[in-house]
Amino acid sequence: MITGTCQVKRGDSLVIAVSGGPDSMALLHLLAEVQEQLHLALTVVWVDHGLRPLETPQEKIVIADATEKLGILFIAQQVNVVGFAAEQHLSTEHAARELRYRALREVAHDVQAKYIAVAHTADDQSEEILLRLLRGSGRKGLSGMSVCNKNILRPLLHINKDELLSWLKENKIKYCLDSSNDDPKFLRNRVRHQLLPFLEQHFNAGIRKSLRKTGDSLAEDEKLLAELTAAASKEVIRERKGGKGDITGLRILRTPFCRLHSALQRRVVEQLLWQIGSKAGYNHILLILEAAANGRNNSELHLSRGLRVGIFCDYLEFSFPVGQVPWRGSLFVQTS
Repeated sequence: MITGTCQVKRGDSLVIAVSGGPDSMALLHLLAEVQEQLHLALTVVWVDHGLRPLETPQEKIVIADATEKLGILFIAQQVNVVGFAAEQHLSTEHAARELRYRALREVAHDVQAKYIAVAHTADDQSEEILLRLLRGSGRKGLSGMSVCNKNILRPLLHINKDELLSWLKENKIKYCLDSSNDDPKFLRNRVRHQLLPFLEQHFNAGIRKSLRKTGDSLAEDEKLLAELTAAASKEVIRERKGGKGDITGLRILRTPFCRLHSALQRRVVEQLLWQIGSKAGYNHILLILEAAANGRNNSELHLSRGLRVGIFCDYLEFSFPVGQVPWRGSLFVQTS
């Protein structure tokens, strides 16, 4: 079974994220149909976010009944979304997603699963691309979700939700409906129930397909840019090593870096910041580009969480002199 750039082989172990909704119940039964043929080891994981206590017990029952009939291992996980959101200053949606994927990865590690299968559909892809557009995402974000991203599989990404609903009805498969999917306080729901129908009615009846087509085109462009960025990074980034051979920082060689196209410069800096463990904010990237072009020798940039960028004649040096914590010190001794 080939899904995107990933190939699920005979004997592979998969974790299936199942919420009890129609999409994930369809994914569960479709994978169960090929389980014996491919000798797959399947584990179903249901995550209770603690947000809908009146609904989640029934979801658990529906999933447990289905997995028992199919002979598939079922694991229920509990997470505290409200507490985590408050602690990390995140939205409920963001916190729920973070904890859900953390729980899925923990189970995948425990059962030695190669992939985690999730039930995103073509409709989800259209919504996601429009959401990212509203949030000001760049080319990579607007390319949408991929069928395979590292160990995350999305086998249903090119299938419309209506098709799945018809298949579930035809095969008399039970599923649950999540009331939070209709709550307008969540941006995704406003996009799903208000913005997309409005665009379909007043601007383009095929807007969902158009969004996915745009995403596919940008994804192809992104592959090329990723290859060019990797090659450019190899040319302009160097590691700084300490006395024991451990990496203490990263350097950008200014002369070859400044010869790059500005689009590649931004991407190289973004990749470097992720590599060193820092946020890759757009304003920070612009500051670094300006420093590479015009920064004076022995000056520095103070970025988030204690990251310092030392500016020298031939290179910029990125490091956390006192670790990834805020601090007010300088790299250089200031002289009057």
